[in-house]
This record gives sequence, structure tokens and C-alpha cells, in this order.
Amino acid sequence: MKLFLNPVGGPLLSGAVEQREAAAHTAGLHAALDEKRAVVKAGWGPEKVHRKGKLTTWERIDRLVDPGSQTFSVGTLVNWGRDFAGSDKQAPGAGVVTCFGLVHGRWCMIIANDNTVASGAWWPLTPEKIERAQQMALRLRLPVVYLVDCSGLFLPEQARSFPGLTGAGHIFKKNAELSHHGVPQIAGVFGDCIAGGGYMPIISDRVYMTEGAYMVIAGAALIKGAKSQKLTSLDIGGPEVHVHASACADVRVPDDIAALRAIRAEVAQLPSSGAAFYRHGAEAAPPQFDPAELSRIFPADHRQVYDTRQVIARLVDHSLFHEFLPETGPEVLTGIGRVGGLWVGFAANVLAPQPHPEGKGMRPGGILYREGIAKLAAFSRACNDDGLPLVWLQDIAGFDIGVEAEALGLLGYGSSLIYTNSTNTTPMFTVLLRKASGAGYYAMAGLPYEPVLQLATPISRLAVMEGRTLAIAAFNTKLDDDFNIDPRFPEAERAKIQRDMDQTAARIEADMDPVAAAARMDTDELIRLDELRPWLVALAEMAYQSTGYRRVKNPRIWSLFDLEVLTRGRAAAVAAAPVRADTAEEQAPEPGLVAVRAPMEGGLWSRSSPGQPPLCQPGERLEEGAPIALIEVMKTFTPVRAPVAGTFVRHALPDGASVSPGQPVAWIRP
Repeated sequence: MKLFLNPVGGPLLSGAVEQREAAAHTAGLHAALDEKRAVVKAGWGPEKVHRKGKLTTWERIDRLVDPGSQTFSVGTLVNWGRDFAGSDKQAPGAGVVTCFGLVHGRWCMIIANDNTVASGAWWPLTPEKIERAQQMALRLRLPVVYLVDCSGLFLPEQARSFPGLTGAGHIFKKNAELSHHGVPQIAGVFGDCIAGGGYMPIISDRVYMTEGAYMVIAGAALIKGAKSQKLTSLDIGGPEVHVHASACADVRVPDDIAALRAIRAEVAQLPSSGAAFYRHGAEAAPPQFDPAELSRIFPADHRQVYDTRQVIARLVDHSLFHEFLPETGPEVLTGIGRVGGLWVGFAANVLAPQPHPEGKGMRPGGILYREGIAKLAAFSRACNDDGLPLVWLQDIAGFDIGVEAEALGLLGYGSSLIYTNSTNTTPMFTVLLRKASGAGYYAMAGLPYEPVLQLATPISRLAVMEGRTLAIAAFNTKLDDDFNIDPRFPEAERAKIQRDMDQTAARIEADMDPVAAAARMDTDELIRLDELRPWLVALAEMAYQSTGYRRVKNPRIWSLFDLEVLTRGRAAAVAAAPVRADTAEEQAPEPGLVAVRAPMEGGLWSRSSPGQPPLCQPGERLEEGAPIALIEVMKTFTPVRAPVAGTFVRHALPDGASVSPGQPVAWIRP
């Protein structure tokens, strides 16, 4: 190893008001997510399944996976809140469970019909959810275990699940692709297995059937004369037929528990995980700083910034990290650290304002500029060349815009990054920490660029642009240069325009709800912030489990070393460039006062929103670092903090005023 790992992040301030507010806000979101998960896991209840003498789907999964191990579900909230014709109940989780689980120490993708929900029927988006899980398994070469208990399509909605590019039949194409690439598939048939459900196990390498299970193209109800002949679906396609006559199944077993025991034994015969080998003698270790503290880092107001390095410090082993090209494109962070003892690359947005590369003061973070785009592309290519799994931590407002951005060729640099991420073969995982806006969401390996997995959090906001910004764009012809409704319109017309803008903004805000995104499958899974570290540990192990199908270099010959050597000392260190004030120095209103100066240009606000009180009042005692105002740039708010402890005197400028770097915005008596 030729690179040094350095400490990243640090302890959080105890008792900070902002952090308490953030933790309380996040706790409410986590509780709401937990309630939804409980509803999905309960399905339609176990009573009917238990009366048949069978286990529920989750009871089967619990017996399949290693005792005490954690499963990681994907697609939990698919179809959340959606009603369907022909059913007075909704379909929790689209009637299927897809999750990663450990079986004899090997990560597997488990795909299990939820037999409590309409006997495991396929609803709209059920096929897409199954196919997405199969694709994840294919990308990581994880064994697939099918727990089949499926009554076929939910027929009243068949038009939305049967035809089309990703309709139900595409599941069987994925079966074939997995087989073609040598990915083991093991199926247990536990009950109804009708029509499409009957086809799904057939391509599997092993098929087990319980005595009460059957596989049929059409059940007894659709076969002429079955009633008069007293035929049942079990007579037509039970284990007596498919194990001993048709050979469509391999082994018959008495019950659910015997089938699960046999499937575990099959997985035990597969190659063990390569993760221990690829740790290169290192031991897995927790971060120095508690991952549970992530909920205190993200402000309750999504428009405000935070320290990205504090996030990294709660994700990587020992809170040790090597940052690449820190002086170049500092609005993005790239580097490597160990996660569960395994090397992982990280690419993340930095939200705090950063120095302009040409010394023009500060410019807002959370935006892609030329240098950062080029840095991301080079780092992504190097991780791919070395076989390092790459985690993208998104909190992005989009690409830079304006005359300078176009002249610098951001479109071309962005195309290079998109090409790189579109052609990488190393596993990439995307996490929507908060904002995922515009083309920046695409460039940083958003779901359309097919990462192995995209996770979102309860504070994620996925959209082209924020609701208010989109409303301004949609009604731009009716607004003045300050984005206010043109006063030349009659009063009644202005009122209507305002209502229409408010409705548009509200609709977009509802669309950005991460629960709605998960229900539409616009993200793979919605997780709590304190679950991110366990997820990354599991994903790192999955990325290194299977061997021989992709390039994985040993750490002595990484391309990242070349990148480090070639750029060391060459990147122009944008040191603390002198902050330039474009206006004459304002005199203190009285001797002994300290000016609080704007770190960058933008709009000044004394409060977080019009209906809220000011962040601080005259005469209020302030600690050093306390927020006293906000600078707004592209709907992102950067706190202006007190440079010293003291008593707040007053703001120097009214709300909405434009400020320049270095301009006094408030006064404090030390």
C-alpha cells in the first residue's frame, strides 16, 4: 500500500442546537419509515397461510439465512399507497420480497413471493421488482434463491404486468441470463406455482418441491373436465409428476422446513466468499465516530449546508481516509477507505462554499464545476481500472450554469463523466443523501446509469429542480426580473397566477417525497441514515465475494497511485485566496464591534423562511460559530457564522440584499 490513510472528521459539538433540531427531525422521519416497513412485512396477515400448514414468506426467509445475520431488503415500498382494480386491499411490497441474505456465510439474493398477499400473485411492478433483484445478483454474481409460492398474475390488472419490455415474461429472460453467466440459481416450490409462477423455477440449477406444492401452466380450474374427473392442481403438476415423471424438479421434500434445510445445504457446496482474501490481512473495524450520529449532521432545513467529511468519518473503518486531489475541484470529494476491512472508493459532493480556482472569492458547493467534473471522471476510471467498488454519495443541486460555465465546456466534461460511468464494470453503488437534482443526478451515477444499487434516505429529494424553482421556470413569462408576478397584470390575474404557482410547487414537492420515489421504483430502497454503514459493509462484502469474473488488482499496482504521483504538487493549491470585497469597507457603527463578513456573493437572509423568527436577535449571547444569517445561491443556503463569541448587535443589511465576498452583514460585540 503506497498511500497513507489519514483521520477524517471529528467529534460533533455536544449540545449544539442545530444538531438537536436535526436529530429530532430525522427521528420523526425514521419512525414514519419504520411504520411503513412494518405494514409491508405484515402483508395481509399470517392466518390463512398458517391454516394451510405452511410458513409465511418471512418465516421461510428467517429459517433460510444464517442465525443472527441481518437481511437487507430492496424494493420494500414498491406500490406503497397504490390501489388496484379488483382488490379492496393494496399490495404491500408488490407481493414479493427481494432481499440480500447470508446463507452459510455467502451473500445470496433471495426472491420470495409473499404468500400472505393474494397467495403470492404478481401485481403491477412485481415483475420489475423481481427483475431488478435478478439484475443486482447478475452484476455481483451472487447466488439466487427463489422461494416460489405464486398463484400467477393478479388477473384484473394483467394489462399492467403481462405485456411490455419489462413485463412478467422478462423474468424468465433474466433466469436465462443468470444461467448463461454461471450464476447459481436454486428454487424451492412451496405451494401454488401457476402459469408464470410455474415457469420461474425451471431454469434453476436445483428445484425442490414440497409435498403440498405444484407447478402447472394452467390449474385445474382452467382444464376442461377437471371437475368431473375430480382432478386437482396437485394431481396435474405435483411432486409425483414433476420429480418422478417430467423431471422438471429434482427432489421432493415433506414440508417447508425440510426444503429450506436442503436449500441451505446446496448453497454450502458453492465456493466461499473471497472477501477475506481481498482484505489483504486487514481486519474489519468500526468507524471511530458513531454512525448513529449521521442523523445529527444533516440540518433539518434541506437548504442548509453541512460537512461532508463528517459523513465519511462515520462510514469508513477507524474513520481513516485517503483523499485524492483535495486541491482540485474541492466541491467534490474523492478518495478511498476501508469498509468492513475492504477497499472502497468514495465520490461525494461537498456542500460548503469553496474557493474559486481563479481567486474570485468563494463559490457555492453542491454544484458541479469543470475541475470537479474532470476529477470525478478520472477517479471513476481509476477505480474501475483497479477493480475498486465505488460509492457515490449524492447531495447535488446540478451543474453550474451561466456564461462562464458554457464557455468552459461543462457539457463536454460532463459527457466524459457520463461515458465513464456508463461503461464501468466495477460495482458502483449510489446513495442519495439529500438532493439529487438535474443532470448532476445523472452524472453522479444516478439510477438511469445502472449502478448495482441506488439507496435513498428519508431526507432525499429527487427531481429536476426544487418545487419553487420549477414554478418560477414554468411561469417565467409572467414574472419580472426579480421573479415576482409582473405588476402589470390585473389584481385578479395576479392572484390566479400565484395560486397556480403554489399548486405547481406543492405538486413537485409531493413528487420529490422519497417514499413516493420508492413506490415508483425510482430508487431501489429507502433506508434510515443510521443503517447506511451496515449497508455499505454488506455491499462491500458482496462486491468482493465472487472471484474471477472481473478485474481486481492488488493494492501494489493500483492506477490510483499513478494518478496520485502525476498530480502531486501540480494542482494549483487554491489557498485561502484573499476574500475580495467589491464594495467600500463599511465602518463599524460603534467602536469595538467585530464585523461578520459574507464568505461569498449571493442573497442575504436573516431567517430560514419568511414565517420564521430571525436566527438571532439584538442583545442575544452567541457562541463562536453560531449561525447569524444565510447566504442563498441557487436555492442553497450557506450559514454565515459568528467569528467570535459575544453579543449580537444587529444585521447590517435587510433581507434579500445582494452581498459581495467580504462585505459586513452583521455586527457582534466580543
